Amino acid sequence: MIKKIMVSQPKPANDKSPYYDLEKKYGVEFVFRPFIKVEGLTAKEFRQQKVSILSHTAVVFTSRHAINNYFKLAKELRLTIPEDMKYFCVTETISLYIQKYVQYRKRKIFFGNTGKIDDLLRTMVKHKNEKFLVPLSSVHNDDIKDKLDAKGLNHTECVMYRTISNDFTQEEVDKFDCDMLIFSTPTGVEYLTKAFPNVKRSNLKFGAFGPATGKAIEKAGLKPSLVGGTKENPSMFSALENFLKKEQKAK
Repeated sequence: MIKKIMVSQPKPANDKSPYYDLEKKYGVEFVFRPFIKVEGLTAKEFRQQKVSILSHTAVVFTSRHAINNYFKLAKELRLTIPEDMKYFCVTETISLYIQKYVQYRKRKIFFGNTGKIDDLLRTMVKHKNEKFLVPLSSVHNDDIKDKLDAKGLNHTECVMYRTISNDFTQEEVDKFDCDMLIFSTPTGVEYLTKAFPNVKRSNLKFGAFGPATGKAIEKAGLKPSLVGGTKENPSMFSALENFLKKEQKAK
């Protein structure tokens, strides 16, 4: 019986989050506890990559972390970002976050609808003359690079931030009483199996944000009970609702 679910993300900013609707509807409790935290590179570390931010005419943002650290580094390096810089974001939500740093002008901000780089590429190829900068985490694969190469786009990838484990205290380990864990990233799965080496022998159930995280759960020798971001469950909330419905029926 699922009563308490830990989500490896920060607590929602407002009380209108669908998580709270699910709590009321199914009598479960959600606790929010990020397994990893993001740390920006220093200006000195960034310079070692020998990448010139201002020699690019467009930036590709895949997350809020990328936006935060792009503008943080620009400030540390005392760079003035040109007003005509173009920004390409994988979702509208990420694009709106740019307002924290620059005046939002639709003529220079573009976004995809699915959250996937393939969708954004359709817009990027219409701007083939741009020189794209792609800020990334220290933990990344070559998917974006390969896809931009395939379209013949001029681009540079660079690391602007790193993900590090947000360690559990011994007290947190001792008092852990959740019935289910929802992972938001593959890195979180890797970290948890180190923090809780006996997790395979527990009765814990697992969920994943996206197929890649679902595969990471399987790779760790565990079984995902639900995966959001699929055809069957387009969002994490639909995946959770369907799972909790089945749990209720099985009572």
